Amino acid sequence: MSFGCIIDTTTSSKIPSEAIAEMSLTAQNHRILLNDGNNIPIIGLGTYSAPKILWNTFHPPEMVRPSLEKSLKLLNFDYIDLYIIELPLAFKPGDVIYPRDENGKYLYHLTDLCATWEALEELKDSGLVKSIGVSNFNRRQLELILNKPGLKYKPAVNQVECHPYFTQPKLREFCDSHGIVIVGYSPLGTCRDSLWVNTKIPPLLDDALLNSVAAKYKKTSAQVALRFQLQRNTVIIPKSFNPERIKQNFEIFDFSLTNEEIKLISALNRNERYVQLLMWKDHPEYPFNDEY
Repeated sequence: MSFGCIIDTTTSSKIPSEAIAEMSLTAQNHRILLNDGNNIPIIGLGTYSAPKILWNTFHPPEMVRPSLEKSLKLLNFDYIDLYIIELPLAFKPGDVIYPRDENGKYLYHLTDLCATWEALEELKDSGLVKSIGVSNFNRRQLELILNKPGLKYKPAVNQVECHPYFTQPKLREFCDSHGIVIVGYSPLGTCRDSLWVNTKIPPLLDDALLNSVAAKYKKTSAQVALRFQLQRNTVIIPKSFNPERIKQNFEIFDFSLTNEEIKLISALNRNERYVQLLMWKDHPEYPFNDEY
């Protein structure tokens, strides 16, 4: 089974059909093998604004399959290639995405990551999903699943923030040792919304080194940042609503960075994340308190 490249229809309608075909072909020709025998394109489109994931309000095992079936109906799909738990934080179950009390405090729910994972394993057995994974899980939370008695399937991926300013070397090493593929979100940095982003970190694409290397190859700093991730065998899902930038994000297979350039860009690592999600820092399973 192979994964297709998801094209967000809100932007794809503005991109020439030949460009869409070229992007899809590019994704199909560059793939990474997953631990369950399926494979995934090394580059896709970030679609955070379109919820196609197992959100925090649907963690109870009895809610997992109905949540997926609802998504399948909305997408008009028979199955999902890759289904992930978006965050290890359980919120009050229900259709309210961000449940709060009368004082504005977020309403949490008892988190049982192993029980939720077992429900995902049942979805894979049913054929409704081909692969299952997690997102924003730290090492401890991954180990909860990996050490679970009766584990049937390891997470195929862990989708986390990953870019030259936050290269995640320790988490990457741990995931590699268990055959878990890193999917890097925000590979170009992210927006400057101080509500959930650490704006003290400068914009990644303004970095002098990235722009210097980009000038050498007649590319953009964004293309250099993406190429860096590809050469580290990281799946990337850059998000953009600009058709020209989306096209540029896929034009990264006609040049290669030298080993020295990879070392220099790796040295940019600040070990700081843009996406901190501090509004949920008081949740017992907030994943970013641990070192990795």
